[in-house]
Amino acid sequence: MNPAVRTRLRSLALLAALLLVWEWSCRALGISALVLPPPSAIASTLWRGLASGYFWPHIRFTGMELVLGLAIGCIIGFVSGVIMSESTALRGLLMPYVVVSQVIPKLALMPLFIVWFGFGMTSTVVITALICFFPLMENTLTGLQQVEPQRLELFRMLGATRVQTLLRLKLPAGLPGILAGLRVAVVLALVGAVVGEFIGASRGLGALVIASQGMMDTPLMFAVLVLIAVLGMLVYQATVSLEKWLLLPYTGVS
Repeated sequence: MNPAVRTRLRSLALLAALLLVWEWSCRALGISALVLPPPSAIASTLWRGLASGYFWPHIRFTGMELVLGLAIGCIIGFVSGVIMSESTALRGLLMPYVVVSQVIPKLALMPLFIVWFGFGMTSTVVITALICFFPLMENTLTGLQQVEPQRLELFRMLGATRVQTLLRLKLPAGLPGILAGLRVAVVLALVGAVVGEFIGASRGLGALVIASQGMMDTPLMFAVLVLIAVLGMLVYQATVSLEKWLLLPYTGVS
């Protein structure tokens, strides 16, 4: 059996064992569903919500925020990383402001974004973009600066321009690091979208978590958390597939 398939089967077996222990513990110890619902109750709530169409508008809303925030944040982060890697003066000028923008807790900025952009998708997209901007910017900056000096000297001797050096040497060499930053940005983008919905949205999976808390519907809360986890895994796996495809010409692995 393929080692990768064997590892997946073991992972699924571990998940099944954990769910069985969870179910048995809830029933044997008489734990209230308000405190910790059994997996069967969560699965029932999840199925009813999906079958009735209750969850789908919230999934689409969060997914749209995730895609928009991720795209905006990653584009700005990538361009900023390239510009600062090419200009020492700009890097010294802008980096302190970039760091300050990241050390401030994003949840503390959400009320300000609501004042500026209002309730709804725009505020959440802005905070999502701000969260996923830094990983890609930092990884792009670091990756482009770690090119071997000998290869840079060779390009200079061949008379390559700065643009040619960037496109044909620095970007291919820094691609693994840039894509690693993209993986981190994808995970943080979902966190940003959900956390933004906690405060500034009436729709979306994050808003649904808050609503279930207000209704004291713990099975619904767990069902929404399952949806968030599945959405995150799907986006992350899509990013991993994109990374393999982009790195294929450099690895030669099919």
